[in-house]
Amino acid sequence: MPELPEVANLARQMDRELRGRRVAEVEVVQPKCLNVPPEQFGRLLVHTQGNHVTSRGKWIFMDLEPGATLLLNLGMGGEAFFHREGESLPGNRQLAVLFEDGCAFSQHFWWFGYVHAVKTADLASHAMTSSLGLDPLDDGEFTVGTFEKLLEEKKRSAIKTVLMDQKNIAGIGNVYIQDILFAAGLHPLRKAADVTVSERRVLSDVIRSQLRNALQLGGLAYEKDLYNQPGCFKDFLVGYREGKPCPVCGTVVQKIRTGSTASFICPHCQT
Repeated sequence: MPELPEVANLARQMDRELRGRRVAEVEVVQPKCLNVPPEQFGRLLVHTQGNHVTSRGKWIFMDLEPGATLLLNLGMGGEAFFHREGESLPGNRQLAVLFEDGCAFSQHFWWFGYVHAVKTADLASHAMTSSLGLDPLDDGEFTVGTFEKLLEEKKRSAIKTVLMDQKNIAGIGNVYIQDILFAAGLHPLRKAADVTVSERRVLSDVIRSQLRNALQLGGLAYEKDLYNQPGCFKDFLVGYREGKPCPVCGTVVQKIRTGSTASFICPHCQT
């Protein structure tokens, strides 16, 4: 499932490739991924011109002039590809945006993907993105102070639950949370109230460093970018390394249940 590093990398590539291109046509193969009927979706996008593309958490925001925004979420797994003029579109696509210069942008979802179009003036009322939490890569927004305030408000919840709730922090899922908690020395079921002040500061630094490192590597090795190329991040510390030695103390990594998700931990290093 794509998380913040993969989505942020994809948004940067889209910003580079799609900015300035004018939409000629929208081809909807699977209307279920839309927020409005296909005809209305097309009216919002056709003849607009791509402007800047940004991301927040697991969502991509493509500004289209004049006055529209394309919202993309790859859900539990999906791909978004750029196609130059003359290249064939994937047969399994749910949707494709065709540009006047012959290039195209296609999307395919394995499960629960979304392509939404809204008037930019109405973006603040888009239910699925208006409630997104802190951006951990925004130094002005994700500060020690805002992070500590968040943990105080959620002190009765397990720390893993707090960090994975998209209304608290946008972009962390069950992949990157594994090594984030390990690097911070925290057991996933530790209550937020029990995380000390010094541990909170370490945790906030670890969140940023882990996500930034993965972003620099282009995201996970089993996820594809805009050019159908895999990322380079594949070396987990404890994540998905059940039965292997902890890289710090050598204790065998365990896989445990944490609510509806699985966690990989070092029982010695994470308390």
